[in-house]
Amino acid sequence: MRIVQLLPTLSFGDAIGNDTIALKGAIKEMGYATEIYAENIDKRLPDSIARKTAKLRDLKKDDVLIYHKSTGTDLTFKLERYKCRRIMIYHNITPPGFFRSYSIPATQLTELGYKGVDFLRDKVDYVLADSAFNKGELLQRGYSCPIDVRPILIRFEDYRQAPDEATVKKYSDGKKNLIFVGRIAPNKKQENVIRAFYCYKKLNPDSRLILVGSSKGMENYRDRLVKYAGALGIGDDVVFTGHIKFSEILAYYHIADVFVCMSEHEGFCVPLVESMFFGTPIVAYDTSAISDTLGGSGMLLDSNDPVYAAAVIDRLLTDDRLREAVIEGQRRRLEDFSYEHVSDIFKKELSDFISGKKADV
Repeated sequence: MRIVQLLPTLSFGDAIGNDTIALKGAIKEMGYATEIYAENIDKRLPDSIARKTAKLRDLKKDDVLIYHKSTGTDLTFKLERYKCRRIMIYHNITPPGFFRSYSIPATQLTELGYKGVDFLRDKVDYVLADSAFNKGELLQRGYSCPIDVRPILIRFEDYRQAPDEATVKKYSDGKKNLIFVGRIAPNKKQENVIRAFYCYKKLNPDSRLILVGSSKGMENYRDRLVKYAGALGIGDDVVFTGHIKFSEILAYYHIADVFVCMSEHEGFCVPLVESMFFGTPIVAYDTSAISDTLGGSGMLLDSNDPVYAAAVIDRLLTDDRLREAVIEGQRRRLEDFSYEHVSDIFKKELSDFISGKKADV
């Protein structure tokens, strides 16, 4: 029996790519023959890590195909041709409405993504969702197959690499560093992070906001954010990093005093877990999968009011006992995302599926 993973693009360093590669290792540990197939494979990845989708053939009835669903792609509509057992890992898709004012291609891509989700409703035998939020979305869209929740598998040893020294030195100047890590995109609501920072800066002028992430494909949105920060008079203290090296991302976590998330749509939000790993206290707006991932840790906001968010940030950064309590709570939550724990969850769910137990759910 073979267990293969399939996805449109295997990228270097992104959450889904890392999850796919980590799962390949877990499947091997279970003793099964396994491989990753993708239409597009990042050239920075080792040649042996994956094969082109065109080479995926000869799947038998008892083989298992694991399909990672996270975007719009014609590959979704070809899944029927693989006459084997099918599992979907649902990473969620950003609703098209977030993109309509900024990008026609992104809007069309996410619309296609949801068409694909609906197409697969009766074509997969089992689903592993990254969060309870993702599971709920599939249930709302009429999925009736068994669905379980399995967090993204994260290899934390990657974060123990040395951070970029120049970046650490540059921003270790005594200012309070507020950060948010995530691609520059309308669903991430970086404008609301800027609003909250504007209000916080009135409480502590000696502070800056660092928005870590690429704006590729969303240059129009980034330009509006830059103009907005300038109009508020805080443009010099709002840093847009753009696409940067992994060592630089690590550096920003090392110098961060607080992680501020005002995103309105997340299927999991790996940067929250990364912040837990680095001991960075989190302030996050309670939307989509945010509360699922935080699991009772961090400071969860029930409003995106910038004055309220700024007050919470200020309290967190001035009350040592509160900050230590928040960090300790995050540290405990981090244990739920340990590689061993999440790998064990995946192995059990996959074993149960292979043995036929999921058919009775």
